[in-house]
Amino acid sequence: MTPSERLSVEQLAERVGMSVRTIRFYAGRGLIPPPVREGRNGFYGADHLARLELVRELQAHGFTLSAIEGYLERLPADATPGDVALQRTMLAPWLSDLPEAVDRETLERRAGRSLSDDDIELLVALRVVEPTPDEDLFRVAPAHLSVGIGLMNLGLPVDGAIEAERIIESHARAMAEELTEVFRVKVLPHYRASGEPPEAIAAIIEQFKPLTVQALVTAYESAVNETKRATIRRRT
Repeated sequence: MTPSERLSVEQLAERVGMSVRTIRFYAGRGLIPPPVREGRNGFYGADHLARLELVRELQAHGFTLSAIEGYLERLPADATPGDVALQRTMLAPWLSDLPEAVDRETLERRAGRSLSDDDIELLVALRVVEPTPDEDLFRVAPAHLSVGIGLMNLGLPVDGAIEAERIIESHARAMAEELTEVFRVKVLPHYRASGEPPEAIAAIIEQFKPLTVQALVTAYESAVNETKRATIRRRT
Protein backbone atom coordinates (compact mmCIF):
# COMPACT_ATOMS: atom_id res chain seq x y z
CA MET A 1 0.00 0.00 0.00
CA THR A 2 1.60 3.24 -1.14
CA PRO A 3 1.21 6.42 0.94
CA SER A 4 -1.17 7.87 -1.66
CA GLU A 5 -3.48 4.83 -1.29
CA ARG A 6 -3.69 4.97 2.49
CA LEU A 7 -7.05 5.90 3.97
CA SER A 8 -7.99 6.40 7.56
CA VAL A 9 -11.15 4.67 8.69
CA GLU A 10 -12.91 8.05 8.57
CA GLN A 11 -11.79 8.62 4.97
CA LEU A 12 -12.83 5.09 4.00
CA ALA A 13 -16.24 5.60 5.58
CA GLU A 14 -16.74 8.78 3.57
CA ARG A 15 -15.69 7.08 0.31
CA VAL A 16 -18.15 4.18 0.66
CA GLY A 17 -20.96 6.04 2.38
CA MET A 18 -20.89 3.94 5.56
CA SER A 19 -20.40 4.81 9.19
CA VAL A 20 -17.10 4.15 10.93
CA ARG A 21 -18.94 1.86 13.32
CA THR A 22 -20.31 -0.22 10.42
CA ILE A 23 -16.87 -0.59 8.85
CA ARG A 24 -15.38 -1.76 12.14
CA PHE A 25 -18.26 -4.21 12.56
CA TYR A 26 -17.64 -5.62 9.08
CA ALA A 27 -13.92 -5.89 9.82
CA GLY A 28 -14.74 -7.79 12.99
CA ARG A 29 -16.87 -10.22 10.96
CA GLY A 30 -14.04 -10.75 8.46
CA LEU A 31 -15.79 -9.11 5.51
CA ILE A 32 -12.69 -6.97 4.94
CA PRO A 33 -9.07 -7.64 5.92
CA PRO A 34 -7.65 -5.96 9.03
CA PRO A 35 -6.17 -2.50 8.43
CA VAL A 36 -2.45 -2.10 7.90
CA ARG A 37 -1.01 -1.04 11.24
CA GLU A 38 1.61 1.67 11.59
CA GLY A 39 2.11 2.25 15.26
CA ARG A 40 -1.26 2.97 16.81
CA ASN A 41 -2.82 3.96 13.48
CA GLY A 42 -4.63 1.65 11.08
CA PHE A 43 -4.81 2.38 7.36
CA TYR A 44 -7.05 1.02 4.61
CA GLY A 45 -6.46 0.74 0.88
CA ALA A 46 -7.94 -0.21 -2.48
CA ASP A 47 -8.73 -3.78 -1.40
CA HIS A 48 -10.82 -2.60 1.55
CA LEU A 49 -12.60 -0.07 -0.65
CA ALA A 50 -13.43 -2.65 -3.35
CA ARG A 51 -14.73 -5.19 -0.86
CA LEU A 52 -16.95 -2.68 0.94
CA GLU A 53 -18.41 -1.54 -2.37
CA LEU A 54 -19.13 -5.18 -3.18
CA VAL A 55 -20.79 -5.61 0.22
CA ARG A 56 -22.99 -2.59 -0.51
CA GLU A 57 -23.95 -4.04 -3.90
CA LEU A 58 -24.88 -7.37 -2.34
CA GLN A 59 -26.98 -5.57 0.26
CA ALA A 60 -28.83 -3.76 -2.54
CA HIS A 61 -29.71 -7.19 -3.95
CA GLY A 62 -31.24 -8.16 -0.59
CA PHE A 63 -28.48 -10.51 0.60
CA THR A 64 -28.41 -11.18 4.32
CA LEU A 65 -25.20 -10.67 6.28
CA SER A 66 -24.57 -14.43 6.44
CA ALA A 67 -25.11 -14.73 2.67
CA ILE A 68 -22.68 -11.88 2.07
CA GLU A 69 -20.11 -13.60 4.27
CA GLY A 70 -20.53 -16.80 2.26
CA TYR A 71 -20.15 -14.92 -1.03
CA LEU A 72 -16.95 -13.20 0.07
CA GLU A 73 -15.52 -16.45 1.42
CA ARG A 74 -15.72 -17.92 -2.09
CA LEU A 75 -13.57 -15.17 -3.57
CA PRO A 76 -10.03 -16.37 -4.36
CA ALA A 77 -7.54 -15.61 -1.63
CA ASP A 78 -5.36 -13.75 -4.15
CA ALA A 79 -8.23 -11.68 -5.59
CA THR A 80 -7.03 -8.18 -6.45
CA PRO A 81 -9.10 -5.03 -5.95
CA GLY A 82 -9.77 -5.16 -9.69
CA ASP A 83 -11.08 -8.73 -9.39
CA VAL A 84 -13.41 -7.68 -6.57
CA ALA A 85 -14.59 -4.65 -8.54
CA LEU A 86 -15.36 -6.96 -11.48
CA GLN A 87 -17.63 -9.00 -9.22
CA ARG A 88 -19.49 -5.82 -8.31
CA THR A 89 -19.82 -4.82 -11.97
CA MET A 90 -21.45 -8.15 -12.80
CA LEU A 91 -23.89 -7.72 -9.92
CA ALA A 92 -24.76 -4.10 -10.68
CA PRO A 93 -28.40 -3.63 -11.69
CA TRP A 94 -29.21 -3.19 -15.36
CA LEU A 95 -31.91 -0.60 -14.67
CA SER A 96 -30.51 2.91 -14.85
CA ASP A 97 -33.00 3.94 -12.17
CA LEU A 98 -33.48 1.62 -9.21
CA PRO A 99 -36.93 1.25 -7.62
CA GLU A 100 -37.60 3.63 -4.76
CA ALA A 101 -40.38 4.08 -2.24
CA VAL A 102 -42.71 7.01 -2.97
CA ASP A 103 -46.03 8.18 -1.61
CA ARG A 104 -49.16 8.42 -3.73
CA GLU A 105 -48.79 12.14 -4.40
CA THR A 106 -45.25 11.62 -5.74
CA LEU A 107 -46.41 8.61 -7.76
CA GLU A 108 -49.16 10.67 -9.41
CA ARG A 109 -46.77 13.54 -10.10
CA ARG A 110 -44.33 11.20 -11.82
CA ALA A 111 -47.16 9.52 -13.71
CA GLY A 112 -48.33 12.90 -14.95
CA ARG A 113 -51.95 12.15 -14.05
CA SER A 114 -54.20 11.37 -11.14
CA LEU A 115 -54.51 7.68 -10.32
CA SER A 116 -57.69 6.04 -9.08
CA ASP A 117 -57.66 3.01 -6.81
CA ASP A 118 -58.41 0.91 -9.90
CA ASP A 119 -55.41 2.46 -11.68
CA ILE A 120 -53.16 1.60 -8.75
CA GLU A 121 -54.55 -1.94 -8.70
CA LEU A 122 -53.77 -2.31 -12.41
CA LEU A 123 -50.21 -1.00 -11.98
CA VAL A 124 -49.70 -3.48 -9.14
CA ALA A 125 -51.12 -6.32 -11.26
CA LEU A 126 -48.72 -5.34 -14.06
CA ARG A 127 -45.89 -5.40 -11.48
CA VAL A 128 -45.05 -1.81 -12.36
CA VAL A 129 -45.80 -0.72 -8.81
CA GLU A 130 -45.11 -2.82 -5.73
CA PRO A 131 -46.94 -2.31 -2.44
CA THR A 132 -44.82 -1.94 0.69
CA PRO A 133 -45.47 -2.78 4.35
CA ASP A 134 -46.24 0.92 4.74
CA GLU A 135 -49.67 1.31 3.12
CA ASP A 136 -48.89 4.92 2.18
CA LEU A 137 -45.80 4.03 0.13
CA PHE A 138 -45.22 2.24 -3.16
CA ARG A 139 -42.01 0.95 -4.73
CA VAL A 140 -41.57 1.92 -8.36
CA ALA A 141 -38.81 2.31 -10.95
CA PRO A 142 -39.22 5.30 -13.29
CA ALA A 143 -38.65 3.21 -16.42
CA HIS A 144 -41.30 0.70 -15.36
CA LEU A 145 -43.75 3.44 -14.48
CA SER A 146 -43.52 5.06 -17.93
CA VAL A 147 -44.36 1.71 -19.56
CA GLY A 148 -47.29 1.09 -17.22
CA ILE A 149 -48.76 4.56 -17.75
CA GLY A 150 -48.33 4.15 -21.50
CA LEU A 151 -50.37 0.93 -21.42
CA MET A 152 -53.04 2.61 -19.30
CA ASN A 153 -53.26 5.57 -21.70
CA LEU A 154 -53.87 3.17 -24.60
CA GLY A 155 -56.99 1.95 -22.85
CA LEU A 156 -55.97 -1.70 -23.04
CA PRO A 157 -58.39 -4.11 -21.39
CA VAL A 158 -57.12 -5.08 -17.96
CA ASP A 159 -57.13 -8.84 -18.59
CA GLY A 160 -55.26 -8.35 -21.89
CA ALA A 161 -52.62 -6.12 -20.30
CA ILE A 162 -52.07 -8.55 -17.44
CA GLU A 163 -51.79 -11.53 -19.80
CA ALA A 164 -49.30 -9.64 -21.98
CA GLU A 165 -47.24 -8.83 -18.90
CA ARG A 166 -47.28 -12.48 -17.84
CA ILE A 167 -46.00 -13.61 -21.26
CA ILE A 168 -43.26 -10.97 -21.37
CA GLU A 169 -42.17 -11.75 -17.81
CA SER A 170 -41.97 -15.51 -18.32
CA HIS A 171 -40.00 -15.29 -21.57
CA ALA A 172 -37.76 -12.51 -20.26
CA ARG A 173 -36.87 -14.58 -17.20
CA ALA A 174 -36.07 -17.64 -19.34
CA MET A 175 -33.86 -15.57 -21.66
CA ALA A 176 -32.10 -13.94 -18.71
CA GLU A 177 -31.31 -17.31 -17.16
CA GLU A 178 -30.01 -18.81 -20.41
CA LEU A 179 -27.98 -15.75 -21.42
CA THR A 180 -26.50 -15.49 -17.93
CA GLU A 181 -25.34 -19.09 -18.18
CA VAL A 182 -23.82 -18.46 -21.63
CA PHE A 183 -22.00 -15.43 -20.24
CA ARG A 184 -20.74 -17.38 -17.22
CA VAL A 185 -19.58 -20.45 -19.16
CA LYS A 186 -18.35 -19.02 -22.47
CA VAL A 187 -18.03 -15.24 -22.52
CA LEU A 188 -16.36 -14.41 -19.20
CA PRO A 189 -13.79 -17.27 -19.39
CA HIS A 190 -12.88 -16.04 -22.90
CA TYR A 191 -12.09 -12.55 -21.66
CA ARG A 192 -10.17 -13.87 -18.66
CA ALA A 193 -8.13 -16.21 -20.87
CA SER A 194 -7.28 -13.30 -23.17
CA GLY A 195 -5.25 -11.73 -20.37
CA GLU A 196 -7.40 -8.61 -20.16
CA PRO A 197 -7.08 -6.93 -16.75
CA PRO A 198 -10.21 -6.98 -14.56
CA GLU A 199 -10.73 -3.24 -15.10
CA ALA A 200 -10.90 -3.74 -18.88
CA ILE A 201 -13.30 -6.68 -18.52
CA ALA A 202 -15.54 -4.56 -16.28
CA ALA A 203 -15.64 -1.86 -18.96
CA ILE A 204 -16.56 -4.47 -21.59
CA ILE A 205 -19.40 -5.75 -19.40
CA GLU A 206 -20.80 -2.24 -19.06
CA GLN A 207 -20.87 -1.98 -22.87
CA PHE A 208 -22.35 -5.48 -23.12
CA LYS A 209 -25.49 -4.50 -21.19
CA PRO A 210 -27.09 -1.99 -23.59
CA LEU A 211 -25.99 -4.01 -26.61
CA THR A 212 -27.75 -7.09 -25.24
CA VAL A 213 -30.94 -5.12 -24.59
CA GLN A 214 -30.87 -3.67 -28.10
CA ALA A 215 -30.29 -7.15 -29.57
CA LEU A 216 -33.39 -8.43 -27.75
CA VAL A 217 -35.47 -5.49 -29.01
CA THR A 218 -34.28 -6.05 -32.57
CA ALA A 219 -35.00 -9.78 -32.37
CA TYR A 220 -38.51 -9.07 -31.05
CA GLU A 221 -39.23 -6.57 -33.84
CA SER A 222 -38.08 -9.10 -36.46
CA ALA A 223 -40.19 -11.83 -34.87
CA VAL A 224 -43.30 -9.61 -34.89
CA ASN A 225 -42.78 -8.76 -38.56
CA GLU A 226 -42.35 -12.43 -39.46
CA THR A 227 -45.44 -13.36 -37.45
CA LYS A 228 -47.51 -10.75 -39.31
CA ARG A 229 -46.26 -12.05 -42.69
CA ALA A 230 -47.05 -15.62 -41.66
CA THR A 231 -50.56 -14.58 -40.58
CA ILE A 232 -51.20 -12.89 -43.93
CA ARG A 233 -49.94 -15.95 -45.83
CA ARG A 234 -52.32 -18.20 -43.91
CA ARG A 235 -55.28 -15.92 -44.64
CA THR A 236 -54.53 -15.78 -48.37
